[in-house]
Parts: sequence; structure tokens; C-alpha cells
Amino acid sequence: MLTAVDAERAAVTAGLSAAGEAAGGTEVHTVGVGLAAAAARTTYVLMSRLAVEQARPDLVVCAGIGGGFAPLAPVGSLAVAETIVAADLGVQTAEGFTPVAELGFGRSEHRPPARLSRAVAAALGAAHGPVLTVSTVTGTAARAAELAGRHPGAVAEAMEGFGVAEAVALFDIPVLEIRAVSNAVGPRDRAAWRIGEALAALTSAFGKLPGVLEVEAAHDDT
Repeated sequence: MLTAVDAERAAVTAGLSAAGEAAGGTEVHTVGVGLAAAAARTTYVLMSRLAVEQARPDLVVCAGIGGGFAPLAPVGSLAVAETIVAADLGVQTAEGFTPVAELGFGRSEHRPPARLSRAVAAALGAAHGPVLTVSTVTGTAARAAELAGRHPGAVAEAMEGFGVAEAVALFDIPVLEIRAVSNAVGPRDRAAWRIGEALAALTSAFGKLPGVLEVEAAHDDT
């Protein structure tokens, strides 16, 4: 489990502990804010685990709070990534935005295991759709509309998911992204943020997640 900051890590850890995972071997690491920090720290964590334990995890989960696209993901709700998208990695011209993949320079998205992401979203009562990774948080209605137009069905915006997914892909490990919504994507209004509510939702989600993963793992074995 990977989060950007310590407050998110504490929320995830509290949920796992409530689910009886305190001594279950589930590791929770803080990887820093933004795509680059997340990719670098995720790579370091995975390489360190491989070096010390000679084992790799079955799944990596990027988790934290983020902005939600109304009306699909209102404040206080949860969002699970169907696709993890690098939403501002590319080139912007007068004609619009072109993703880096269309320029021929790499990937613009990662897809978590489809059945698993759907099952997790259903169990958590979460919105399921693209989660956008941005380097600059959206602060205007125009920018929110532009992103929603380019990514139909987008449910959330955050800053680390694509960096985590890029690093995890190097090790051929599946990835999930789970976000608790602290604010609406759009005009920046700090007074309307509900960070405490979002962190509580994150704790609740991770109290349920181990059971969902166990059920899905059992399905994979049958």
C-alpha cells in the first residue's frame, strides 16, 4: 500500500488494523507528492523488498485523498480507478492537448486488473472510472470541464497514481488506485475541502479491502 503523505498512511493503516491486518504483513509506505516522487520512491521500495526478501508483492495499491468529478464522485465518497491516466503528460497547442502516447513517446495510461477493480469498487460502494494523475491540481471550472471532456467518465484527480503505476509496471505487478474525495475538481475553494471526512472514508475503505482481496484471490485459484 502506497500513499503520498503521512496523514493518508495513518488512515490506511488504521483501516488495515481494524480489519486485523496489523500483523498480517501488509506494508504501507509514504512515497511523496507528485508523479516523479511517487515513481522514484515506489521503485526504491520494490527494489529494496526484492533485495531483502527475494519476493515481490502480489498487488500494489496507490491510495489517498483527491478531487472528485461531480456528480460521479461527490465529496466524502470513494473512487476506484478503472484506468490510471497521465492527464497532463503531452503537448498543449491551440488545437488542444495531445497525450504523450499519441506523440509516440511512451504510455499515457495503465489499466488495473478489470475484474479486481470492479469488484473492489462494488464492495466499497465507490465510483469506478478513470482516475487522472496531474502535476498541477485543477483550480478552475474551465480546466475541470476540459479534463472531463477529454476523459469521459473520469471520477477523480490526484497526483501520484500514474507514477506508482509506471514503477510497478517495471516489476510486472498489478496495481490499483483508490481515492477518497476531499474536494470537487474545479474552482479552488479551500473552505469547501473536507479532508477529515475523506481520511475517514479512506480508513473505512481499507477496513473492508483485505476481505475483498481475499475473496478475489480465492476466485483466481478456482
